[in-house]
Amino acid sequence: MSLKIQIIAIFLAFVMSSISGCKSEEEQEPPEKQNVEVEQADHLTIFLGPDLRERVKIGKPFFTRVSEKLHVPGQVKVNETKLVQVGASFTGRIVEIYAHLGDSIAAGDKLARITSPKLVQAQLAYLRANSLAVLAERAAIRARQLFAEDVISAAELQRRESESQVSNAELSAARDQLLLLGVNSRAVQDLTKRGQILPSVEIIAPTSGTVIERNVALGQVVQPSDQLFTLADLSVLWVVGDVPEHAAYFVEQGQHVEIRVPALDGKSVDGTIIFVADIVNPLTRTVMVRTEVENPERKLKPDMLATVHIDGHAHERLVIPEGAVVREHNEDHVFILQENGGFTLALVELDGTINQMRPVISGVTADQSIIVKGAFHVNNERKRAHLE
Repeated sequence: MSLKIQIIAIFLAFVMSSISGCKSEEEQEPPEKQNVEVEQADHLTIFLGPDLRERVKIGKPFFTRVSEKLHVPGQVKVNETKLVQVGASFTGRIVEIYAHLGDSIAAGDKLARITSPKLVQAQLAYLRANSLAVLAERAAIRARQLFAEDVISAAELQRRESESQVSNAELSAARDQLLLLGVNSRAVQDLTKRGQILPSVEIIAPTSGTVIERNVALGQVVQPSDQLFTLADLSVLWVVGDVPEHAAYFVEQGQHVEIRVPALDGKSVDGTIIFVADIVNPLTRTVMVRTEVENPERKLKPDMLATVHIDGHAHERLVIPEGAVVREHNEDHVFILQENGGFTLALVELDGTINQMRPVISGVTADQSIIVKGAFHVNNERKRAHLE
């Protein structure tokens, strides 16, 4: 009987120990889960060993004067202040052409020759007005003599002098009309002396420049509104750029710019901003800036593409070395020193690189210690340790 009791007691003890073992395992499960969460929360932190610490440099962000550069697309343009459109002064037919596309023209050079019945009529009107003016002047002189001899009255003298004045005014108007039609002063004098009618006149270049457009052919009938030739001075050109509206505060007149033109094999040209538009282009959301550049060797050509690098005003900004930045998930990070001695990878917002420095927008302050050199190697070690 006692043997049976002992066996039952042993069996009950075995069962109780099994139950208690199961309970202990169930109670240990939450701590295991808690350890996993802590490990996941700390995967951005690393403690540097002696060997790794010798390979890195620790420092703090600092303030320095930064001169930013703005890079905007641009295009070479003709200097519109040195651009001249040349046309005909009257409706007529082109009988000769002297200037061609690309020619260098001096002021006063002949561009073309034009003829028209209107030109002949204007010359006849001038000859008629000149004859009347001569007759009226002689009549006025004769009237003064007769008035002195008390042959005619003062009223008659005044009438003849008035007629002379009107005739002179009509002659002056006829002369101005000829000049407007392109007849030069020498030709007008010849017309006055010899009465020879000019069948055609020359279209003259009002200024020097290069012919960049020619919209006329021999025998073409042209109107005063037609632009026959376009002359441009290519020794000074414009480079027009489009600045995004959020960066418009960055530019102002007088700023120095560096212009890089791909067609010049990477060579740059210096210029100065001479104009900043007062309005924003509603389609592109940009502000137009105009730069003037010297072009003595004619290497720059109108309509060439360019990139305008605008120097900004230097001002104090918080910066960190470029070597402190770690790219993770296409974002910028730095390792920040914690109170426990570890370094935590923290997300930061930075501007573009300027002289191997990255201006800080947010994410780190000047009183925080960070890894300023060797951050890339530290990040690799952090990833390796996390995988293990």
